[in-house]
Amino acid sequence: MRKLKNKELNRLNLSEFKRKKKVPITIVLDNVRSAHNVGSVFRTSDAFLIEQIILCGICPIPPKKEIQKTALGSTESVNWVYSPKTMDCIKELINQNYEIISLEQTNQSISLKDYRPQKNSKIALIFGNEVNGVNQECLEFSHSIVEIPQYGTKHSLNISVSVGIVLWEITNKLTI
Repeated sequence: MRKLKNKELNRLNLSEFKRKKKVPITIVLDNVRSAHNVGSVFRTSDAFLIEQIILCGICPIPPKKEIQKTALGSTESVNWVYSPKTMDCIKELINQNYEIISLEQTNQSISLKDYRPQKNSKIALIFGNEVNGVNQECLEFSHSIVEIPQYGTKHSLNISVSVGIVLWEITNKLTI
């Protein structure tokens, strides 16, 4: 066994990435405050070929040194926009027929393992602030609220870890 060299990984160049058909998922970051978290979301979004990221409210936006440190150039590959208000963004996504899915722990959450995305639908995944989570008004406009099952004492994951888990699970379900 040997590790693969970078040239053996068949990575897309930037123009190939831009032309490639994307997974119909939009990530909405609702007032995520950490530039490192935002950069990690960009990097993970590139890995999963997601459609776009929408940065809302107090989210730091590229170019920013702290974002670039974790994004590793993916702010150039992944489409992104900024929206001052998360609810304006969600209402626009609803008008564009997106299924709005918030990631949060509520009394009506369903487990990520039980969530079944509709084939051929456009999905908007809402991830919230590191301390306060997804805004309550955003939850009320969500078609579903999904949570990642957790079994330890903390019952919270860093947003960048959550994005990776959720994208892995949903993209697998969409492609099966």
